[in-house]
Amino acid sequence: MEAPTPFPASQRLYEDVSFDRKELGLILRLYGQMVAAGEWRDYGISCLRDLAVFSVFRRTAENPLYRIEKRPRLRGKQGLYAVVGMDGQVLRRGHDLPSVLRVLERKLIRAVD
Repeated sequence: MEAPTPFPASQRLYEDVSFDRKELGLILRLYGQMVAAGEWRDYGISCLRDLAVFSVFRRTAENPLYRIEKRPRLRGKQGLYAVVGMDGQVLRRGHDLPSVLRVLERKLIRAVD
């Protein structure tokens, strides 16, 4: 009987980047507030090798209004989290998720006549 051939060391299995429970709780709390206000209707989550994305849609068949991104490679430089607008412009970037999400909470505040 022959010994099994080991996998090459260069082909390590990478884990996808994802939001943890606390991060997802903060994002879904904001999402619930915006749904109640009638601003947002759908969302999508993508967990990729180098980033995790929470996309927010006004309607299901559209491009996302906002993307909340988590990029671990930028942890030491610009910040782990970013909010990106529909046109690809970075609206806010930082190390603390609640402070980054405040840029979207401001959209919830409106003047009442």
